[in-house]
Amino acid sequence: MLVAALTYAVLPESLLVGPRLAIPAVELVLLGALLLTNPRRMVRQTRWSRATSIALACVVIATNLVALGMLVRTLTSGEPGGMPLLVAGMQVWLTNVIGFGLLFWEVDRGGPVARHTLARDRLPPADWRFSQDENQDTVTEVAATSSARSNWRPELVDYIYVSLTNSSAFSPTDTMPLTPRAKALMGLEATAALLTSLLVVARAIGALGQ
Repeated sequence: MLVAALTYAVLPESLLVGPRLAIPAVELVLLGALLLTNPRRMVRQTRWSRATSIALACVVIATNLVALGMLVRTLTSGEPGGMPLLVAGMQVWLTNVIGFGLLFWEVDRGGPVARHTLARDRLPPADWRFSQDENQDTVTEVAATSSARSNWRPELVDYIYVSLTNSSAFSPTDTMPLTPRAKALMGLEATAALLTSLLVVARAIGALGQ
């Protein structure tokens, strides 16, 4: 979240929603509220803390999508500089990965606290199917880390990786969405990443070559 806030704060002035530090300040306030509930590890959850966590990820995603729209609009208002455009495109792409990764982490199987505190048969239905959820019948050294044999639960790094590969390949790779909301979120992320890569980054590289 700190990386996302910093990345947004250094965007070009034309891509900001309101004052430069307004959105990062909101994000840091929400983050502070979450840290009061779980200062070291995600072990406690209330209805308001879960809602705040989801809202925090949604704020990151929404402001970044607005920045992407404004970035695409600048392409039609003259020829922006190649390097500033490339840097802005990479900032938007990175924030896209972070925001959706956090949201995936918050919504799947009831959220991070539920995944690590509830028995498996009490978890809500999964939104994503990881490779560990289906490799229990493979060779011994691979099956050892499967969900069925080791009680493996996905962590933040797993969802960031899903977000990263979805933004890079514009489609799921080794982790499949199972529910309509998971498919909608991955579709939205892939579309935003595709626009960033094809319209913004490609335009910036073309400008650098001129």
